[in-house]
Amino acid sequence: MNTSTAPSFHATSGSTAPPGACAPFGEHLRHWRQHRRLSQQGLALEADISTRHLSYVETGRAQPSREMVLRLAERLSVPLRERNALLVAAGFAPMYQARPLDHPDLAAARQAVELVLQGHEPNPALAVDRHWNLVAANAIVPLLLEGVAPHLLVPPVNVLRLSLHPEGLGPRLANAGEWRAHLLHRLQQQIAATADGQLQALHDEIAAYPCQSGDDASHGAAPGSHIAVPFELHTALGKLSFISTITIFGTPVDVTLQELAVESFFPADAATKTALADMRAAMQAAAGAPDA
Repeated sequence: MNTSTAPSFHATSGSTAPPGACAPFGEHLRHWRQHRRLSQQGLALEADISTRHLSYVETGRAQPSREMVLRLAERLSVPLRERNALLVAAGFAPMYQARPLDHPDLAAARQAVELVLQGHEPNPALAVDRHWNLVAANAIVPLLLEGVAPHLLVPPVNVLRLSLHPEGLGPRLANAGEWRAHLLHRLQQQIAATADGQLQALHDEIAAYPCQSGDDASHGAAPGSHIAVPFELHTALGKLSFISTITIFGTPVDVTLQELAVESFFPADAATKTALADMRAAMQAAAGAPDA
């Protein structure tokens, strides 16, 4: 697994979801080319083919080979799930499996995720899928959710909704405007990379949440202007401040693994580090376990 940030793509304001499953290959190809803001000539140069041949493929006058489909998908940075759709549209079998994380063949990956989560204690860490639905979390995460409305904790739990919702962690955020802008910017980048309509709906939902009292939506800085945006939360132990990293599988050949991410939070100050240690000690005492 590698620590990484999302790819930096820029979507047009009129970006739409990929074509339906029954759409011809040329329609899928045109969608991704336009989504990446490439002309036919630009993509042809990237893929080392003639512009005329690419035009024929887009219009259905020529059928691409399997190798050509994969080459174009690679040049367009199409996610694995959508590469399967491109292959099927061109008349080929899907190449990438999409197995649930509890599938026996993914046991090693599941164990790696669990080791990362547990090994990160006493700091919080969680794993999410492509729509930011919670897949797994270590024992520290639930301790930070005091007061959250029960309906937000009914699976599938969406961690972005949970962190900004007025009945979630939103009212307890010490830097609500800054964190809100950071999450919306992160979602915009992910939507630009994937053209995922469900992510767009989530973005629109979160953007419509009312600002919290005293919340400065701009917070004096444009998204991306800081090296790391802190996650600051008011708790019974005082204000906790974190910075986070995203860990992904470096060379996934499975759709599920490509779409899986682990977010690990680190204490941004000494007070937070001490509070987390005290929190874990109290948790272990309550469970009758010896201190680590």
